[in-house]
Amino acid sequence: MLHYAIVFLIIALVAGLLGFFGIAGIAAEIAKVLFIIFLILFVVSLVFGRRR
Repeated sequence: MLHYAIVFLIIALVAGLLGFFGIAGIAAEIAKVLFIIFLILFVVSLVFGRRR
């Protein structure tokens, strides 16, 4: 999931440099949402993952 967030961030940066600001905004929002989901799942796995 973190990989996809980084990919969308790179797409947003490249689109912003080329002047496609609509696509850059959408890609940045997708990257932000994916990163937040990654953080939530990471914290949940830390809390519940190591129980015996």
